[in-house]
Amino acid sequence: MTKRNIHLISKNTSEHDVDEADVKDGKRFLTAPMDAPDSNRFQTAPMDTPDGNRFLTAPLDTPDGNLPFLMRPAAKENLWGGTKLRNEFNKAFDMDRLAETWECSTHKDGPSVAQSGPYRGWELSDVVRMRPDYVGEHPSVTADGGLPILVKLIDASEQLSVQVHPDDEYADKHEGGKLGKTEMWYVLHAEKGAELIYGFSHDISKDTLREAIAAGTLGKYLQRVKVRRGDVFFMPSGTVHGIGAGIVLAEIQESSNLTYRLYDYDRVDRNGKKRELHIEKALDVAILKGSARPRQPMRVLKYRPGWAQELLIRCKYFQVDRVLLNTECVRNMVEVRNPETSFEALLCLSGCCTLITGTGEPIYIIKGDCVFVPARSVAMRFHGKAQFLRISC
Repeated sequence: MTKRNIHLISKNTSEHDVDEADVKDGKRFLTAPMDAPDSNRFQTAPMDTPDGNRFLTAPLDTPDGNLPFLMRPAAKENLWGGTKLRNEFNKAFDMDRLAETWECSTHKDGPSVAQSGPYRGWELSDVVRMRPDYVGEHPSVTADGGLPILVKLIDASEQLSVQVHPDDEYADKHEGGKLGKTEMWYVLHAEKGAELIYGFSHDISKDTLREAIAAGTLGKYLQRVKVRRGDVFFMPSGTVHGIGAGIVLAEIQESSNLTYRLYDYDRVDRNGKKRELHIEKALDVAILKGSARPRQPMRVLKYRPGWAQELLIRCKYFQVDRVLLNTECVRNMVEVRNPETSFEALLCLSGCCTLITGTGEPIYIIKGDCVFVPARSVAMRFHGKAQFLRISC
């Protein structure tokens, strides 16, 4: 049998190289990715034992708590994407129209990958399946053991389709047990005159909506809202919506990739084909009553030395706070510890800082980075000047 250089640890042996056959008793465990002396990182994969049990273990966290780690996102190109995520948010992907980066994701269509710490090189989905304690006591994992939410950055250089997402009940029944999609947006950049679509301006019937789509007159029924940087929008499932051109935003949503397009402005892709519409499903789930014009929530900043935090959104799926870190005039670093309740994702919107745990390697965070903080984390100390979204369930 071919020799594989897999580091194994069992109860009775020291670290050594073994044949694949040595793993048949199910008593030895794969360790996390490690850096070899030549700096070529290798990654171990889940391995099935003869009895069907899968073992995928890693170096333990400290007795003081679980270690945070930086993530590398999945990237998505689309005909409406642009260059701002690459040029302004440090996303080094070779795509002409970089539309989305999935910053904290265990979704099969675009999982994030641990970029630091003992799980470096592992997909986040593998990490949380092996370490369910990382998720916390409150969130419910998905059917495949993943996180219940997904965090994205989106660059719309052109308008997105007019679309809608189903709720959990409809998705479970009609889409093979998948999750629906409730989401929120935090606007990071908006060009002058930029706007988005938020529901209908007044009540509309299915028949009228269907006729308007066929005639290309849907636009006169849609409610358009001007946007500016810092705006927050909550988008419950069933809300017909669309991101307008010239907007960059952070999106926090259920872990779902279900979108039903109502209208796509008759655009064609690079192959000259129009994208698929999902009109009947969209009509099934769309809220057809006129939507109240969205208002920006009242925000209250809570201060402590070097750290200010305000609640943006709290719903049954997620909570999102905005954090302002500034230790330029503070002698001591800001210390934060995540409880057992929920994991957190820290998405850096501007600035830079250093996160120090005292036990793991420092994490240097710049604009566009996302850090996964497990439930029951170690004490984390922050130093620098930055703005974050702090996301939990």
